[in-house]
Amino acid sequence: MTARLSTFLTGTILGFAMAAAIAQSIPTPSAPASNTANAASPQQTRAAETIAAVAAAARAAGVALRDLEWTDAARQRAVPVRVYLPAAAQSSSPSAAKLPLVVFSHGLGGSRLGYAHFGLHFAQNGFIALHVQHAGSDRAVWQGGALAILGNVQEAASEANALGRAKDVSFALDSLLADKDIGPLIDREAIAAAGHSYGANTAMLLAGAAVERDGKRIVLADARIKAAILLSAPPFHGEGDQTAILRDVRIPTLHITGTDDLIRVPGYRSDAADRVGVFRDMPAASASPKYLAIYEGGEHSVFTDRMRSERALAIKASARELSLAFLKASLRNQPGALSTALAAAKPLLVTPEQLMARRFEAQVQSSSF
Repeated sequence: MTARLSTFLTGTILGFAMAAAIAQSIPTPSAPASNTANAASPQQTRAAETIAAVAAAARAAGVALRDLEWTDAARQRAVPVRVYLPAAAQSSSPSAAKLPLVVFSHGLGGSRLGYAHFGLHFAQNGFIALHVQHAGSDRAVWQGGALAILGNVQEAASEANALGRAKDVSFALDSLLADKDIGPLIDREAIAAAGHSYGANTAMLLAGAAVERDGKRIVLADARIKAAILLSAPPFHGEGDQTAILRDVRIPTLHITGTDDLIRVPGYRSDAADRVGVFRDMPAASASPKYLAIYEGGEHSVFTDRMRSERALAIKASARELSLAFLKASLRNQPGALSTALAAAKPLLVTPEQLMARRFEAQVQSSSF
């Protein structure tokens, strides 16, 4: 790999990752200190409460949670995962029908515990959900002071970590399909990838996006992935023609963003219009349709488990339903489900044309004195 590739990946990842909230996934409470003053911090208390709430929600929904610790021996890399199992996968005599699978890649600073509202919803509706944690770009990047965090983020955006994330997902798929209990339950022709922010970048690479170096395309596509959900998908900064990068994506894609999906990092500014650009540059055909949803008022972190305002909760609920309907349409040949979900979401959405008109107006106003 070349230095240019590292620069490309750093630009792409930092552009959206550094804008993600530090606690974008559900945190894990740390062990208490060994001294007598070992009362839990407010952050630890909130983390424990959130984890307990997810467990309670899973029980109420009939969803089983399985936290597994895998190691990719070939790369000497830990790949922790959380599996959300629907009721149909828990019976002592499960039904003969195979279950679809969606594998989720978290954003920078996240973990396998994050985006639980998606995992629970998918499992409650008959999908196995596999949430992968990516060492090197997980919650550990937020440890230390400001300078340490900056260094951690820069390392998380390195070539090795960026490429390693896609390999994590393929390894996790290998491992789950080989699991003697869960593997036989999975429909191997009905597997989708989903991801938010950095995770959307990972999902695009798995779906076929690739950059060219020295006359060769760097391919990380996984042929088992039949559809992709891209939440706040970043553009490929500094790479020129985006259509060339995305030309080999030949599966259905659902692109979800919000009007306030904004990153303010100097040198890597990115907004919802860039997410629309990724959508427009993505190829589409009858066998690989693409869909776009832009939520009014949706911020970059609204698709995580954070943000609990009335508007945010409405966006989360709609995005879950739209994602589920997309999976049904793409993996289960149920196009009517997607049409219904798009119609239901319409009051919360704006069109790309409306978004671009607002952006133009804002640029005019900012340049006026």
